[in-house]
Amino acid sequence: MDLKLKDKHVLVMASSKGLGRAIALEFANEGAAVFLTSRSPESLEQTAGELKRESGNDNIHFHPCDMSREEEISGLFRKVRETFGGIDVLINNTGGPKAGGFADVQDEDWIRAFGQNLLSYTRTIREVLPGMQENNWGRIINISSSSTKEVIDGLILSNTFRAGMVGLSKSLAREYAASNILVNTIGPGRIKTDRIIELDSARAQNIGVSQEEVTEKAKQGIPIGRYGQPDEFARAVVFLASGANTYLTGQSIVIDGGMLKAL
Repeated sequence: MDLKLKDKHVLVMASSKGLGRAIALEFANEGAAVFLTSRSPESLEQTAGELKRESGNDNIHFHPCDMSREEEISGLFRKVRETFGGIDVLINNTGGPKAGGFADVQDEDWIRAFGQNLLSYTRTIREVLPGMQENNWGRIINISSSSTKEVIDGLILSNTFRAGMVGLSKSLAREYAASNILVNTIGPGRIKTDRIIELDSARAQNIGVSQEEVTEKAKQGIPIGRYGQPDEFARAVVFLASGANTYLTGQSIVIDGGMLKAL
């Protein structure tokens, strides 16, 4: 299948490692021009070099950005416009908020999570929409969590703001469909990343067992019987963000190996 991504301009947020890196690599493999960003210049430089070698695609660029800071998002897009002129595909991605139940989080945690996990997405989308409208083509993917379908105990901030991403995506999909801008939300289930390892470790400490026991029990609840790999998640994202997807928009999809029981 031709994904029609060759020479498309793609911006992948939080892409120096984990899911963001895997997504960026898949776009690079498809011949897209890829722009990476994260908070660490050193990690970005290393990742950009790795992706060039792994994909054989030299059209990979980077600029650091802390998504919780409006001025850094503005600076990022100035650099992107200098490099690409515009963006065809935006992959919104950011690290998860602080873990904990309602009693474990304070006002500053709510404010920080809103800024990092929802407001940042609105700011990046605001930057790309005018160009996408002018070109009458665009794809926006908002990376969320499986908590958009089934809340996760002990992750109240994620449960709240990831759900907000779904409302944002659905609204945008309806508002901008006439401009051929497709917007979807995609959530990972238990994909083997640093975030999942961190959550398994925290749960192990809370209940007084080893991290390996937590991980093995979690695998038992996944019909496929294992954690997913970042590249498996990335391939689904890249299809939905590609020219091969011409009709699927406004959806919230979870890549979870069949884990969730919710309809």
